[in-house]
Amino acid sequence: MTENQPKPGLIPWPPLIYVAAIAISIVLGLLYPLPWIGDLLGDILFAAGWVALFGVLSLWFTAIRTMVRARTTLNPNGMPDHLVTTGPFGITRNPMYLANTLLLIGIAFISGTAWFLPLAFIAAFATQKMAIEGEEKVLATKFGKKYRDYAKRVRRWI
Repeated sequence: MTENQPKPGLIPWPPLIYVAAIAISIVLGLLYPLPWIGDLLGDILFAAGWVALFGVLSLWFTAIRTMVRARTTLNPNGMPDHLVTTGPFGITRNPMYLANTLLLIGIAFISGTAWFLPLAFIAAFATQKMAIEGEEKVLATKFGKKYRDYAKRVRRWI
């Protein structure tokens, strides 16, 4: 890579962002609890939370398996060896980050701690600004038209 080409970041922001969002949600939930929907709708949300967590595990497992099979890095700050466009990457360009966001939403529904919901969206926005946009520049530089075509046909999130 030359000096002008984008390079992967140095700090693994996505895991740090999501861990911080979880910690902040717990602290705010303890200090400033927000009202939660009860009764039947609460039970439906509780069940939906477990479905979301199953989706999280499925996304994590299939994304990791797909990346390992493609023989590319799992490190969000590593230089990708191959452009992965199959498996969950054929539906979303960021299945791991989507899974992390869905994790917070699922926890909100299961725990009834409403703070997880806004923090999920704040974490997703921060991940996009601090990681995804830089990763996309690296991919566009390394894979050129192949990446740009992929980005046109597969959405960043969902």
